[in-house]
Amino acid sequence: MTHFTILHWITLIVFLLIFILLVIVSKKETNPKIFWSMVFSSFLVTSLLAVFSMFVLDKYTKKAKLLYITHKRVLLNETIMFFGKVQNIGRFEIGHCELKVKMVNNALNINDLSGSTFYAPRSGIKALFSSKSKNPSTVIKYFTVAKNFQPGTIKSFGLTMPYPPYFQKARIMYKLYCH
Repeated sequence: MTHFTILHWITLIVFLLIFILLVIVSKKETNPKIFWSMVFSSFLVTSLLAVFSMFVLDKYTKKAKLLYITHKRVLLNETIMFFGKVQNIGRFEIGHCELKVKMVNNALNINDLSGSTFYAPRSGIKALFSSKSKNPSTVIKYFTVAKNFQPGTIKSFGLTMPYPPYFQKARIMYKLYCH
């Protein structure tokens, strides 16, 4: 559940007043079928605009950034541990922040490119009789790193995720989402 700021409540009240105004204007219609279709379309338009404005307000009022993040691979149990800090840089409270961690196996480097990287001939018959399972080359996990995050505060986090043993040169990317 998202935390509503004063701006969210003002926006909801404005759209409610617009809906009431549109219903009052549509009261002048004498045909009841047309009146109810006007009320329904007014409700639909104002509610859609209100929902989209809530998403826009969330994007611009709920701001946080990763101060730093480090990772360390633990070979004993094939996991990778992440440690870092996140800061609320906005002026409003944030309900929760999620960190998206994306690991890509053998990310291509400009120095490692060759013709065989792009084209590897394969036989269709070999694929039919092969029972070898394909390991995914991308792993994506989401972690909650902060809840009820007050403005200006910094929170430390630590999290663990399994590290696929077949990964060789993994590239790790981070993205922070706050609601």
